[in-house]
Amino acid sequence: MLEQLGSLADPPWIYVIVGVSVLLDVFLPVLPSGVLVITAATAAAGSTAADRVAGVGPVHPAHDISTMFSLMLCAATASVLGDLVAYRLAWRGGPRFDRAMARSRRLAAAQAKIGTALSRGGGPLVVLARFAPAGRSLVSIGAGVMHRDVAEFLPWSALAGVVWAAYSVSLGYFGGQWLGATWLGTAVSVFALFAAGAGAGFLMRRPRGPRENPAP
Repeated sequence: MLEQLGSLADPPWIYVIVGVSVLLDVFLPVLPSGVLVITAATAAAGSTAADRVAGVGPVHPAHDISTMFSLMLCAATASVLGDLVAYRLAWRGGPRFDRAMARSRRLAAAQAKIGTALSRGGGPLVVLARFAPAGRSLVSIGAGVMHRDVAEFLPWSALAGVVWAAYSVSLGYFGGQWLGATWLGTAVSVFALFAAGAGAGFLMRRPRGPRENPAP
């Protein structure tokens, strides 16, 4: 069935679907945007790999590179835009977001953890959070609620979007190349994405050690 999806990676509208999904999952973390990115990359890579094996028409490596780069650029751009929208809404949210932060233990914990992280060079937390379940939402909203300077937040958000998009597209591409446009190839790639998310979530929840505490 996934073989039939290979052609869906070329028309512009597939990038629109990926972009909208990635943009919105900062507000709805249940959206499977990462799975969608991987599936699109797997389908495209598996289709060209099958054509290469079957000898159906000329298969140019530049086409694969162009497709994967476009998919990565689309996902990374949508990720940064979603982060900025959540950040600005939280910045202007006032009492509503304050109440939301107070009601949610996860948001409150994120607020405490990133309170000084960005200004102290702890921006890698933003990159790590991009892989953790709902971590992107927690960090973007938390940074906005605390009125962190956008110059501190935006570069790390951009780096996080690029790293996450490149990792997701690479998983789909190599899965499609090695296993073809099959459910197995997609499942292996998705498992690797979830494993990275679980590792990132563990690192974010890990308590700070004595050496990590700021000096008084």
